[in-house]
Amino acid sequence: MKGTVIYMKVVAGTARGMNLEVPQGRHTRPTTGRIKETLFNIIQKDVPESRFLDLYSGSGSIAIEALSRGASEAVLVENNRQALACINANIKKAKFQERAQVMPYEAMHALKKLDNSGRVFDIIFMDPPYGRGFEKEAAIYLLNSGLIEKGTLIIIETSTEEDISYMESFPCHMEKVKEYKTNRHVFLRVNV
Repeated sequence: MKGTVIYMKVVAGTARGMNLEVPQGRHTRPTTGRIKETLFNIIQKDVPESRFLDLYSGSGSIAIEALSRGASEAVLVENNRQALACINANIKKAKFQERAQVMPYEAMHALKKLDNSGRVFDIIFMDPPYGRGFEKEAAIYLLNSGLIEKGTLIIIETSTEEDISYMESFPCHMEKVKEYKTNRHVFLRVNV
């Protein structure tokens, strides 16, 4: 596909070793293989048969990894056209069309559409652009929506420079904060 490069692989599961196309440029920050492997090692017990939501999906590699590891379905939300082309190509290549839904919308618009349709998710992963407060807005919406239930796992990727103290007031248990060189994953388990 023009404008893309083969950059990363599916780490495990039915699509293990498959190359994924990643959009070029600065609109996306692909999660490295090592960080993706660490993330899925942490959530491995939650993934099988889960309903997975991937906000700010980029290349789709996180949702595709979840599907490869046995998630029953995944919704991928992305509004960048180049990234959407990669997502669609990657889903087709992995043969996950039956279990993946791509929503070509801005994240908050997609959340409202999903909420109005009565969808509920077991795992929600978001990796928004850093430093713009998108993760806070999305998390607050999610916690006041019908998209979650008790036990839903919300994973938020942020820069290590961002203040996450506001998350302590959320009706969630902060199970883990995994820091890497420049970013972190915050794992929140919904209590209510």
